[in-house]
Amino acid sequence: MKDISISINKVDNDEKISGKAKYVADIKMDGTLYAMTFRSQICKGYIKSIEYPRLPDGYYIIDHKDVPGKNIVKVIFEDWPVFTDKKISYLYEPIMLVIGPDKNVIIDIINHIKIDYVEEEALFDWTDSVIHYHFDKGLGQSVFEDADQVIEYDYETGYQEQAYIEPQGFIGYTEDEKVTLIGSIQCPYYVKNAVKQALNLEDHLVRVIQANVGGAFGGKEEYPSLIACQLAVAVQKIKKPIKLIFEREEDMSVTTKRHPSKTHFQAAVKNNELIGLKAHVSIDAGATIGLSGVVLSRALLAVSGAYTIDHLDVSGDVYRTNTVPNGAFRGFGAPQMFFAIDMFMEHIAKKLKLDTLIFRKKYLARQNDRTSTNGIFRDPILMPEMIEKVMSVSNFQEKYEEYSKENSYKGIGMSMFFHGCGFTGSGEKNIIKAKVRLRKDQDANVHILVAAVDMGQGVKTTFRKLIAHILEIDIDKVIFNNPDTDFVPDSGPTVASRTMMIVGGLLGRAAKEMKSRWEEKSFIVEKQYEQPDYIEYDEEKFIGDAYPAYSWGVNVVEVEVDPLTYQVNVKKSWSVYDIGKAIDQRIVLGQADGGLAQGLAYGYLEVMNHKNGKIMQKNMTDYIIPTAMDMCEMETYLFENPYAFGPYGAKGVGELTLIGGAAAVAKAIEVAIKKNIYKIPVTPEYIMELMNEHED
Repeated sequence: MKDISISINKVDNDEKISGKAKYVADIKMDGTLYAMTFRSQICKGYIKSIEYPRLPDGYYIIDHKDVPGKNIVKVIFEDWPVFTDKKISYLYEPIMLVIGPDKNVIIDIINHIKIDYVEEEALFDWTDSVIHYHFDKGLGQSVFEDADQVIEYDYETGYQEQAYIEPQGFIGYTEDEKVTLIGSIQCPYYVKNAVKQALNLEDHLVRVIQANVGGAFGGKEEYPSLIACQLAVAVQKIKKPIKLIFEREEDMSVTTKRHPSKTHFQAAVKNNELIGLKAHVSIDAGATIGLSGVVLSRALLAVSGAYTIDHLDVSGDVYRTNTVPNGAFRGFGAPQMFFAIDMFMEHIAKKLKLDTLIFRKKYLARQNDRTSTNGIFRDPILMPEMIEKVMSVSNFQEKYEEYSKENSYKGIGMSMFFHGCGFTGSGEKNIIKAKVRLRKDQDANVHILVAAVDMGQGVKTTFRKLIAHILEIDIDKVIFNNPDTDFVPDSGPTVASRTMMIVGGLLGRAAKEMKSRWEEKSFIVEKQYEQPDYIEYDEEKFIGDAYPAYSWGVNVVEVEVDPLTYQVNVKKSWSVYDIGKAIDQRIVLGQADGGLAQGLAYGYLEVMNHKNGKIMQKNMTDYIIPTAMDMCEMETYLFENPYAFGPYGAKGVGELTLIGGAAAVAKAIEVAIKKNIYKIPVTPEYIMELMNEHED
């Protein structure tokens, strides 16, 4: 049997390259109406009264009064109204849908709706803490009593936009009493459960189908549930097909972003040894809490980075402000935290006048070390070998010493990081309870029945390849259609780098059973997730094993900074990842290139901010993401380190590859300009500020 890592063509290459692939905006149904959203024009206050224009025949307005169930989007923390009833919490909050057959008429109706607001002073400062966490490891704060010095710095990260290719969208319709929604989504059952709650319908009366997805990156995790609920209310009332597709500017102005963060670190140092760490992490949730508590939790779990620090005092707050809600984004709190901790470790070493690489390697996590929450890194950690490899291929040490000379304006930097694979702690066991099915039909075709979606990461190929490989049949005999909740069990959302490790692991076990029964004509095998016995985690106290497995990575980035304009030119990157086992090497390398590009851009290029609650970058002209001209040559190496419960040893891939980019490029810029960096993105304007400080 061939090594499963050997690459094959992606099964959906032809339909996507030829343009034949149908996305939700391409779906046509007779008699389809169009929906547009009428939004608030203030950041905070109340609706005093609404004056509507006369509606032409065939046009409708749907608002909170039409919601038959709970007027709240079902997310972890339920504070997000389907339609606002009166209270306004952020600019462009949805108030109603205007629906009809002609978009120009809809726009005219929207332009003639008049709202009398009672406006209140909006809150943009991070003062309204709505979630607070704290935990200790070892001696916690008290270790500082033994310190002979305390080193402290602050770090900041900004918004990041998912910038998926295809904006948010759904088409909905009714079949008898059933409401069906087809959408650009990554979590079909999240949408279904939210719609059931909003419509107060039984399970069999809501159907959700995934259309082809043109990118998601977390942006289609919780946000689609909001517009699905709105559209579902409309189609249930009007009983006609209705399509709701965001324009790009609307999408960027109102959908969730990566949480901006601020981290204050204090290091307890004794005899030039790091004996303890104190951290406070703040994130801005925006107007609703949603998933922010989990994002903060993920950030806190990564507080000591790829290092083992015996004594920790960790706290964090989620702040609510009158800005656009923030939410899921590839890495889910980890990119903010790994930027901060990896820079802090570098800066501690500099402050102590120690070799930064030797200092960081001294504290690298090793197998059987305690995690930040007193769990155990049970599996082998290959970081020393990975660092040696990346240093060798990049000629790191020689370049670092050369570029550290004055006025070179060249730099090279290295980041070290991990990613906890799958849902945190008991989430997989107690909340998700993933279930998968394989069905063999009369013609010996095998159907994969799961809710996992292909959003560009290649799972249509890798799942089919996995099953074909185990069953030793042709991949064309394995069928995997876009999920439809009427036909697939809830295998959980496509998030948290869990798709191959968790869902693929279940499918692998189902395929092995199917192989043992292959002589049977037609049958179904079903498997449900069972958590490894050693995973015990107290989510309230932050104690125990937060993850079943960890993927690891090292990035090296080389830059050149223009001494006049301070423009950063990323020259080349070298990366090494331990993802357990690649189910398809080329697909993993594609994820690696895309993830690092997104991580690098987060670190030095992508600027997004708000002014009085209004997102100032509303299209791809204002919001600069890297093009092929901005990206450097990328050299990537994969280390095999199989995880016992992943298929062929596979662990999480998707999020890992983004996490280290920001710290690596920021460190490279530090070497180039000889100044410490404390926030991202490291724009030419920020570099100029740093250089002017030097001149003063």
